[in-house]
Amino acid sequence: MLTLHSVHRDAIVATCIRALPNEGCGLLLGTSDGTVTDVLASPNVADSAKLYEIDSRILLRAHRQSEAEGSSVLGVFHSHTHSQAFPSPTDVAQAPDPSWHYVLVSLRESPSTIRSFLIVDGEITEEEVTS
Repeated sequence: MLTLHSVHRDAIVATCIRALPNEGCGLLLGTSDGTVTDVLASPNVADSAKLYEIDSRILLRAHRQSEAEGSSVLGVFHSHTHSQAFPSPTDVAQAPDPSWHYVLVSLRESPSTIRSFLIVDGEITEEEVTS
């Protein structure tokens, strides 16, 4: 389960909308019980509407910030500009950490849809998102 308060949900959606026409992306910081405490927006280094890549400087900042605050990097978020909020085969292949939460935002319709998934050994499991 992922706990995502409205301020963090709004920050995620705003990051994704600002990145249009490309996919937006960023990292999630929080507690070991899956509660998001901060959202770090990242430029999409892939500069693509079909792929995302987190800026390495943002990843370093996230690790330093989480270490200083006693939190963890919980996962990553990114948008799908014209498709549903479900991991693509590319998303699954690029999933770097089986303990992470993979949050997807579909910008296909308004309001945006946000869903979270666990991806372990190529297997996708949707998890509940609470606020």
